[in-house]
Amino acid sequence: MSTSQHPVALRMERIVGGDARLLALVMMLPLVDGVFPALILAGALNEPLGAIQVGLLIFGGSATVAVILADMDGTPGEQAAVVMLIGLPLILLAALEAALAPTIESVLDIVVFERFAALVIAAIAAKTASATIGDYLPNPVVVIGLGLVASVDPSGLTVRVMTDPVLVAHATLAAAVGVAFALAVALTGPYLREYMDIDRFRFGSAVALGLLPLSLLGMAFGQAPLAALVVAALFAIDLPIGGGTDSSSSADANDAAAQMGAVTDGGGVADSSEPAVAKSEDDSSAYPNDDGTETAGRAPWL
Repeated sequence: MSTSQHPVALRMERIVGGDARLLALVMMLPLVDGVFPALILAGALNEPLGAIQVGLLIFGGSATVAVILADMDGTPGEQAAVVMLIGLPLILLAALEAALAPTIESVLDIVVFERFAALVIAAIAAKTASATIGDYLPNPVVVIGLGLVASVDPSGLTVRVMTDPVLVAHATLAAAVGVAFALAVALTGPYLREYMDIDRFRFGSAVALGLLPLSLLGMAFGQAPLAALVVAALFAIDLPIGGGTDSSSSADANDAAAQMGAVTDGGGVADSSEPAVAKSEDDSSAYPNDDGTETAGRAPWL
């Protein structure tokens, strides 16, 4: 049997083909839309803690969590392999963008571009918080496109390389933190699907992400976004602490309900040939939808 026909190879090809593209789109978008270079030039990565904060919010966050938990198939090991397949080029590209940040700055009116980048982050945060609000906001791609048109000045092009190796290291750290976050989500996916409320994490992530534009506007926000993200993660986890009694009582209640449902009005046993009740469309695999859109198993705010 050839390698291409091996079941494991076919499975990995299917997972990598569809899921990797979506995850790559989510994680590499900050490198493409100019948000990451803008944060570098604005000084958001001058400190290691700031790099960790940017990595978790820009490369990680609720969108990465939703894609891995809702859209990716396969075992945790297979999902982790997909994350690493995307993560290694992501880290290299982040380091390259940091090294070329002075060159990027030479062809942009950085003050104007930073304003548009801040609008992009704010729009993404609003779309994350509510799909309904997102319907009334312009597409971030349109905003960053207008920003490029308004700020690009090719006549000032000067090819320069970042002379501060610490800043390049911090940019690399930010990308590595985002990849590590995605890897942790992939490996713990079975537990997160059972014990994590993605809707709570979504709102906390939106609040944290909404604070990032303050750095682009020259306001000191410290590690407030990181604190908001940590609090959101803590509140989103529902561990079954002391849940033994509740689960047993719930099981007893379910058994009693099943016994009651198995008895007809005349006291006889219900006919086993009767069709089972159709499963509700609102099953546990579907994400809560704040705008009423019918989107089974997919977060509407992606």
